[in-house]
Amino acid sequence: MTSEAIRNEWYPVALASQLGPEGRDTRLLGEPIRVDWAAQGRPRVRAADGREMATRLRYGHIWACPGTPSRELFDIPEADQPGRRLVDVGVVRVKCSPLRAVENFLDIAHFPFVHTDILGAEPHTEVGKYDVAIREEVDEVWATKVHFYQPQAAKSAAGGITTEYMYRVPAPTVSILYKTCPPRPGEWDVITLFVQPLEENLCEVWPWMALFDDETPMTDLIHFQQTIFLQDRSILENQLPRLLPLDPGMEIPTRADLTSVAYRRWLKRRGYTYGAQLVAA
Repeated sequence: MTSEAIRNEWYPVALASQLGPEGRDTRLLGEPIRVDWAAQGRPRVRAADGREMATRLRYGHIWACPGTPSRELFDIPEADQPGRRLVDVGVVRVKCSPLRAVENFLDIAHFPFVHTDILGAEPHTEVGKYDVAIREEVDEVWATKVHFYQPQAAKSAAGGITTEYMYRVPAPTVSILYKTCPPRPGEWDVITLFVQPLEENLCEVWPWMALFDDETPMTDLIHFQQTIFLQDRSILENQLPRLLPLDPGMEIPTRADLTSVAYRRWLKRRGYTYGAQLVAA
């Protein structure tokens, strides 16, 4: 039985544009659910016993809260900014903890080794000093002033640049990346990872983007992001331990892991343990 702290969060359960009249049968936190459309095109999510969950339709996805929402669904102001292209990337099923999927998205150090010649390349492997904080006023994890050399930072990038990043974790299974926008200096491209916890060691990952890019075909934008995440999948599915350790003594962090350390501390403080390992095996 999952705790109230876990059940009171919002989770993505379907891509609205791909949800047909027949609906979608899936799982959330280990329990079967049904996602479909009610009257007047309202999204509806029901538990196995027929109980309707609180739902939202936002960022191209249908969101559900199995319990009583502890707060409103997080805001991404860029989603409403004129001129941005909103990209529904699709879904990838990954045999890993949903928390591992989020943590991997926060990891900068793996870029040269996993996303070689795209997001990173040797010998540019050093992660410089950056700032990490749990912002108490919004109860979110933020990493700022992150800089990293990338051979192809985005599909629209013409060559290698030093990219600036900001990472934001507004919910336990959501991560938002703000990064240098090559076609429009002064703006940020927004790339998100929405994670649906099917089981403690199985999840579906829904990437979504809000970009300033009027040139690249939509298919190419989707394919580029899918390529990046599929490179991550093999790493995620072979990580040990399977669940994300929350005890600081279970794994030895480096300077590059400051965001991960803050994320784990934040999860522990919130009492969010689904997909987590609390003590050493």
